[in-house]
Amino acid sequence: MSDFLIIGGGVIGMMTALQLADAGQRVTLVDRGECGKEASWAGGGIVSPLYPWRYDAAVTQLSRWSEGVYPSLALRLLEETGIDPEYRQKGLLYLNVDDAEKALQWARQLGKPLERVGADFVHAKEPGVAMADDSALWMPTLGSVRNPRLAKALKARLAAMPQVKLKEHCEVSGFIQRGSQVEGVVTSQGPLTAERIIVCGGAWAAQLLSQLNVQLPVRPVKGQMIAYQAPRGLVQRVVLKDGRYIIPRADGLLLVGSTLEEVGFDKSTDEAALASLKQSAEAILPALATCPVAHQWAGLRPGSPAGIPFIGALPEWPNVYINAGHYRNGLVLAPASTHLLADQLLGREPLIDSAPYQPTPARLIPA
Repeated sequence: MSDFLIIGGGVIGMMTALQLADAGQRVTLVDRGECGKEASWAGGGIVSPLYPWRYDAAVTQLSRWSEGVYPSLALRLLEETGIDPEYRQKGLLYLNVDDAEKALQWARQLGKPLERVGADFVHAKEPGVAMADDSALWMPTLGSVRNPRLAKALKARLAAMPQVKLKEHCEVSGFIQRGSQVEGVVTSQGPLTAERIIVCGGAWAAQLLSQLNVQLPVRPVKGQMIAYQAPRGLVQRVVLKDGRYIIPRADGLLLVGSTLEEVGFDKSTDEAALASLKQSAEAILPALATCPVAHQWAGLRPGSPAGIPFIGALPEWPNVYINAGHYRNGLVLAPASTHLLADQLLGREPLIDSAPYQPTPARLIPA
């Protein structure tokens, strides 16, 4: 029997396992497919909510703490595994921001560097970017990470830790219950037991918890993305315009995203999304019109009310915990949300007030 059994091997599940293993706990992590191959793989890797001033303070608290963790986490994983998560801190240019004053006021209140800049500044940073307005916003501290490589590095690190068991292609089909306790789970590889169970199932978390008669207001929200194969250096930093973004990778790959689609668990791609994403990308960076689209894919975000994740023990099942519902910000919030859950699990002083994230009965009623 493990101390903890984690269901879901995305970035949230793997970072939870790492936090607990670092604290000397025995952890079993199960995933119905391969670790890190769902939303954690499909996202863009920007280490900030897209427009952070538009989010609830509960999201801001987690994102601010997490941003400061990524540089050292990336270096740690590179040293321990030889896999580079490619953390890049090149800043972000916001074009066409219609609530710039609100953004600047938010930044001043938090002491975040954010400034209004002119066309000359933008063109000096990114000569190929097309501007419709005379001004933009510039956040120099924002970074990005190559999320598929981050997931690969996390998996490699966990696989090397003797107190961690990774079980992939291991689908959970039910819970083993005794009174108000859950003793384990029924899986495609046989029953697994643990003292405490942690559900990190992303968009699938609600389906899983429905077996415990828990109504979790988390739903799948599809996002389609594309990637151009472009010359290295065509753009150096993240550029955001009208809700769409371009994210550069070190090898010249440029990610463009993303759509927001309420279509259940459908992960197919389509020509309409491709055309829309191409139009957005080429409006930001006209030179992309001559570059080939190398990839198109889709992932499922765990949508939740106001994008505030559920982090804590379930009211009716005191040894079952959840860390899910991060919506568009799973990677952004992962270091803080997993640390906060580990604090609760291990009886440590929480890094921030955990009350806004608890899966209370009021929050578990579908919105």
